[in-house]
Amino acid sequence: MPVVAAAPSRIRLLDPLVVNQIAAGEVVERPSSVVKELVENAIDAGAARIVVEMERGGIELVRVTDDGAGIEPDDLQLAIAQHATSKIRSSHDLERVATMGFRGEALASIASVSRLTLRSRTRAHGGAVAISVEGTHTEGVHPESGPPGTQVTVRNLFFNTPARRKFLRTEATEGGRCAAVVEEIALAFPAVGFEFRSDGRLTLDLPPNQDPRARALSVLGKELEPELLEVSDDGTASGAGVTLWGLAGRPSLARATTQAQHIYVNGRAVRDKTIQHAVKEAYRGLIEPGRHPAVLLMIDIDPASVDVNVHPAKAEVRFRDPGVIHSAVLHGLRRALTRADLTPSVSGSWGTSGSSPTASPWAGEWGRAVLPGSGGGASSDLPRGKSASDRAFIDRVQTGDSPGPPSRFDYQAVRQALDAAASAPGGAPPEPGELAQPPRRADRIIQVHNSYVVTEDEEGMVIIDQHALHERAMFEKLLSRIASGDLESQRLLAPVVVRATARQLERLQDLAPVSKRIGLVLEPIGPSEVAVQAFPTFLFDRGVSEGAFVEWLLDRACEESFVPNSEEALHEVLDMMACKAAIKAGHALGEQELAELLSMRDRIERSSNCPHGRPTSIRLSIRELDRRFGRS
Repeated sequence: MPVVAAAPSRIRLLDPLVVNQIAAGEVVERPSSVVKELVENAIDAGAARIVVEMERGGIELVRVTDDGAGIEPDDLQLAIAQHATSKIRSSHDLERVATMGFRGEALASIASVSRLTLRSRTRAHGGAVAISVEGTHTEGVHPESGPPGTQVTVRNLFFNTPARRKFLRTEATEGGRCAAVVEEIALAFPAVGFEFRSDGRLTLDLPPNQDPRARALSVLGKELEPELLEVSDDGTASGAGVTLWGLAGRPSLARATTQAQHIYVNGRAVRDKTIQHAVKEAYRGLIEPGRHPAVLLMIDIDPASVDVNVHPAKAEVRFRDPGVIHSAVLHGLRRALTRADLTPSVSGSWGTSGSSPTASPWAGEWGRAVLPGSGGGASSDLPRGKSASDRAFIDRVQTGDSPGPPSRFDYQAVRQALDAAASAPGGAPPEPGELAQPPRRADRIIQVHNSYVVTEDEEGMVIIDQHALHERAMFEKLLSRIASGDLESQRLLAPVVVRATARQLERLQDLAPVSKRIGLVLEPIGPSEVAVQAFPTFLFDRGVSEGAFVEWLLDRACEESFVPNSEEALHEVLDMMACKAAIKAGHALGEQELAELLSMRDRIERSSNCPHGRPTSIRLSIRELDRRFGRS
């Protein structure tokens, strides 16, 4: 039966209690909202230690006690009034909000849906004063005993709005959310001590004046320390007055959701699409699509450059120049990831039945990563063998021209020796097999089942997926080439015809920008066919099927997530080109090919993962080998 709206009545002012309860609907969603507002007030009061107590998930009791500045006795009545605050005086102050709270409605909103008692004492007064509120009934200010600081006790949340109360979750769920809020705020304020008690049990005890990294590990788990890379920028690198500090989780800690991303702006935990996009871009190619990196980021900027008054719960912000923030976060994370050796190591659970990843909330599938080591780099000059197949392989895998750290094997010395031998009387260049021998470790490289390459490094034994590593090399080569212009195109003597649906033909025009950049020319030649007139030289030279590649591109273009004019779409197409061009599992490699494949691992950036985010190699450490063979 349809609902019939009542005839409109005369306009009238709402009752103050109803006004506060409506405001509470925005500010006080559940017990964790109460905890958040009260703890933020305590921080604004300059508290050095904050104690949070709750009973029955915060539904029956939330009590927050601090040792901050306290409230003047004459101001206690105003503290529970709507839109009364000591933090804002004019609209000009809203442009430079530097406190956690500023709207002056938290206590009034909480009081309208609970039984609230506020007790406070300043250091200048010998005793505390208190006030109690229940709905519209307010007890007068009266003296009470208590130390300097403020204590807010909230009982029977939503007792007078039962419809709101019935939408709360279980006590365990609500209590967990309260604990999460305290931990979230504690991460941003390591100078403040925090104590959290649930039904009399102490579940969190953080000392004051902690180092930011120590505070992060205390909250997130000390077992994660090897997995976290420090991110730091004092504003010099960004050049825009943005100070950045944080911890970036290794790719192995990537999660299926963004729950492991803790992002703060001027101490305020926020959700911001600009920052989340920068984080995603920084990890592009290091984690699988659909997974999200684990990061902790503390961003400090001029308060005048950010508007915090855009969300009822102050969970979102608006930047005056989002591009500056995006650039600072992106480059800060990239520097940290580039400096680190991201090769995942086989953990202690390897080879055991029923083993599972660590229970840490930031845990990933690959176990622990190794200590930071060398980062990516660029190519070195490569020797040429007499074998046509060897030369063709090296031609295919050479990437980049920019200078970088030397590769693990000194190919320059090999080439000099080759030139000297060729120019000597009666001299002749060595055979391809000899030429491929790296100076020190030629006998320590083997290929397993024509799919994996096994070698060693300083940490132990490294197992490499030959296709994944070569795919990364091809992707970096394409990325470098396309940065300076469109890719080269090979005109086909006879067009290749590909069948296409009506939807695919509609999307053909949208694909034009991407097709042009990669050197692909497609033309419709009928109601259900497309002709491939030109094909990327990169793919043509490697024998990639024109029809198969175009079919994939047309299929992908019809999916809603594909945005043809975006950089993400271009990267995805380059990724597929790299995948098609890379050597495959099952392809036997000669000695020189194996040596060059290992050389790539040192020369290219992000060699630890293929463009899809899968690992290119894993490490079995000496320590793990010793443990497995009973040597430790």
